[in-house]
Amino acid sequence: MIRFTPSNQASPRAGNVLLSEPFLDDPYFGRKVVLLCEHNEEGSFGFVLNNFVDIDVDEVMDDMPKLNTRISVGGPVKNGNLYYLHTRTDIADSIEVINGVYMGGDFDQIRDLLIDGTLTSSEIRFFIGYSGWSPAQLEDEIRSRSWFVTDVERQDIMRTDEENESFWKRLVSSMGDGFTHIANAPSDPSLN
Repeated sequence: MIRFTPSNQASPRAGNVLLSEPFLDDPYFGRKVVLLCEHNEEGSFGFVLNNFVDIDVDEVMDDMPKLNTRISVGGPVKNGNLYYLHTRTDIADSIEVINGVYMGGDFDQIRDLLIDGTLTSSEIRFFIGYSGWSPAQLEDEIRSRSWFVTDVERQDIMRTDEENESFWKRLVSSMGDGFTHIANAPSDPSLN
């Protein structure tokens, strides 16, 4: 279930999801869904959930097993690094983002659990890079209506089986009455 927070009243927090407005013309954020992992006076960061690339984890990191999962470009910052979210409570040094979804943790432990099969691809998501905002930048973008702020369930955060734009459309449509037309708007407003 998705709960919509009107963008002119939004006070984003870690665990919120940002849905870009339909005409945002940006290669990283146009029609994207971003899980906000941290938001405070020093700035904000998160991961784009629906910007999948055709590359396997074992091609990005040495000594990783071949996994049945998709990697998303998490954003334009530090895009030479691999990041991850998972649903395991037993990963050392993990940070809980929302109930049941954790960020980071001991990479050697992650790799060992993946190799021995006790951590499955349904329990972990990988990202290349992340999205970041300087202090007050995200609030300004929300006030200018570049983003809708909402919450989604853990299963939506962890799923990788839906195509990029259809994932965004489904989440926007689920926000309630008045949002179906936004989800169905063409990416080029002149085609409307």
